[in-house]
Amino acid sequence: MEKIKKNLVYVLLVLFYFNTAMAIEESNYEVVKKTDIYEIRYYPERIVVQTSFSYEDRSFGKLFRYISGSNELNQEIKMTTPVTEMNVNNSRIMQFFLPSEFTIKNAPNPNDPNVEIKSINEGYYAVIQYSGRSSDQNFIQHKNILYKALIADGINVNVDDGIKATYNGPYTLPILRRNEAMFNIIWNK
Repeated sequence: MEKIKKNLVYVLLVLFYFNTAMAIEESNYEVVKKTDIYEIRYYPERIVVQTSFSYEDRSFGKLFRYISGSNELNQEIKMTTPVTEMNVNNSRIMQFFLPSEFTIKNAPNPNDPNVEIKSINEGYYAVIQYSGRSSDQNFIQHKNILYKALIADGINVNVDDGIKATYNGPYTLPILRRNEAMFNIIWNK
């Protein structure tokens, strides 16, 4: 029994190390306000590769193939965080943010016609962080907490259904995962 416990501790430490030691670029932002529930961030313009999806298709795979070299330059591109999902005009969209050296002009065009490069305008976002699985149920619960807090604080939310942002791979222990629910907001303060 003692040997099993030692092996389990070793496996957990290895998983923790490999899930936290990787140097992955994260989208740059500036926190402009912080409360006990959420923070408001200013994001500069960002470049993403995105695709629409339904639950039946493999949107993550399409985007992963793009950064793995399935693009006009056969260029491998480093993975960044977060991976985002949202509803736009009754369509679900998944996005990978490209590393900061890319612009709309120098990002290689995708080989897949269902994948596109897009510029996300600068703006303000209200964000709530949570751990656990990145399930829709967990996201909706936290999105609702965030929305109610924003309304109570008199902050105008742009018309959208929220953004689900995930930062960790599927093998990260749920308690160590970083997930976020976000809303694009109107911020004049």
